Amino acid sequence: MKKVLILGATGSIGTSALKIISEFPDKFEICGLTAHKSEDALLSLAKTYNCSNYCLTGGKNGAEELSRVIDASHADIAVNGIAGSAGLMASVAVLERGIDLALANKETIVMASPLVYALAAKTGARILPVDSEHSAVFTLIEHYGRDAVSKIIITASGGPFKTLTKEQLKSVTVKDALKHPTWNMGKKITIDSSTLANKGLEVIEACRLFQAKTDDVIVTIHPQSLVHSLVQTKDGVLYAQISPPDMQHPIIQALTWPEFYPNSLKKLDLAASLTEKCEMTFCAPDKERFPMLAHAYRAAALNGGYTIAYNAANEVAVDFFARGAAGFYDISDITEKVLCHDWSAEPASFEDVLEMDALARKLALEAAQ
Repeated sequence: MKKVLILGATGSIGTSALKIISEFPDKFEICGLTAHKSEDALLSLAKTYNCSNYCLTGGKNGAEELSRVIDASHADIAVNGIAGSAGLMASVAVLERGIDLALANKETIVMASPLVYALAAKTGARILPVDSEHSAVFTLIEHYGRDAVSKIIITASGGPFKTLTKEQLKSVTVKDALKHPTWNMGKKITIDSSTLANKGLEVIEACRLFQAKTDDVIVTIHPQSLVHSLVQTKDGVLYAQISPPDMQHPIIQALTWPEFYPNSLKKLDLAASLTEKCEMTFCAPDKERFPMLAHAYRAAALNGGYTIAYNAANEVAVDFFARGAAGFYDISDITEKVLCHDWSAEPASFEDVLEMDALARKLALEAAQ
């Protein structure tokens, strides 16, 4: 029986994890639950899953409460579904205790991958990616071997604005941005998908997770969200991971790795009837209309604290946009201004990471005024 701790249990990743875990009562035990501020929802989950070890992390003593729950959980693996940079120190707390990490919080890798991997190596914990794209790449690389892979291709749905002109994008609203055509996600990540910042973060994450150069990580727009990623081997052949767009697939894969459990999730039928026609189309992203993707490639190539600055500036800018205090292109303008500063210093500690993050947020706030 594997003991599973769910961080961010009331969010989209957390609820998906609990849903798929419920299929295997003889394989998994929920040993801890956390949420930021959704107390009623957390209490309901604790009752449903008979878990007495839980806490809210959004209060004054959030860090202490999180540590208490992690220590009391005696977990074998933790699913980190916390949104944004707040998830970094939760990942650190898990890895410090030698607990395997099923990681959906991409900011952990974007902000501090060298430090995170050094910590995991020290404690013997494994990091298993849960983003559908990186889960797919992880599986493909595990099968074919990293040395055999020359290119990593991650797909993007293109979000709700993929067909809009640059002029049309200047007047889109938050309501428009939240109409994602494929995935049902939280507010911040849905807005990130509309700007392609989410794909930018995934490019950075792919470079760090799989020790890849930016030129070897390619984004392709794939509106159907069936192909989650591909790898190209050195002989030029492409291999893809294909499944319906449901986060329960990569979650259960991380929880059961290296085994594969039969489950009730929808299977893709490539020979579907005409009423369920299975189409797969691909095209290149437009980095001029969606400059957040170009900024991410730049940050990934420069290393140092540039990826920290990219993430922090985007979070601040998205908050302004979500409150109606900024326009769509203000997000990329603010991020670009922050990236113009010198972020070449390599953070030597998690404290350094947090200091860079704070400075980038300060600069982003100034740029947004």
